[in-house]
Amino acid sequence: MTTIYSFPAIADDNACILILGSMPGKASLQAGQYYAHPRNQFWPILGELVGAEPALDYVERTRALMSAGIALWDVLKSCYRSSSLDADIDKSSIIVNDFAAFFAGHPHIRQVFFNGATAEQAFRRYVLPDIDAEDLVLQRLPSTSPAHAGMSYQQKLQRWQSIKLITEEI
Repeated sequence: MTTIYSFPAIADDNACILILGSMPGKASLQAGQYYAHPRNQFWPILGELVGAEPALDYVERTRALMSAGIALWDVLKSCYRSSSLDADIDKSSIIVNDFAAFFAGHPHIRQVFFNGATAEQAFRRYVLPDIDAEDLVLQRLPSTSPAHAGMSYQQKLQRWQSIKLITEEI
């Protein structure tokens, strides 16, 4: 197994929402873009919610997120993983991103949404004990991964609506 590395955060000074994945899959790593797998529903969902349409180029999609006050990152900085599946992450190899520095540099973030269970579990286990999260609201959303086929697109979109409600309040 080889070590894989996540991407830098996509965030600006106005971010008030943070969406966290676990670690980019192979298609994303090859493309150098978050959620690049063609069947991942992240960009279609965020397109409907905040205008980050899949038809836009990647830079324009990330600008749409930032314009809506949304930052995007992964819990893990690096790990060993033999496939794109979160279940294949070698837990003994996990190194998490520097969330203390991230939150210090983005003091307006009050809502953290997890794109699936693995991101939430990793954050709660490896990050939460070492940061001051008193003012953070943490919420798991259904994974947008094509591997999470237990919910329809419409069901996922409905659950992800909570992000839109918050961005409308900004």
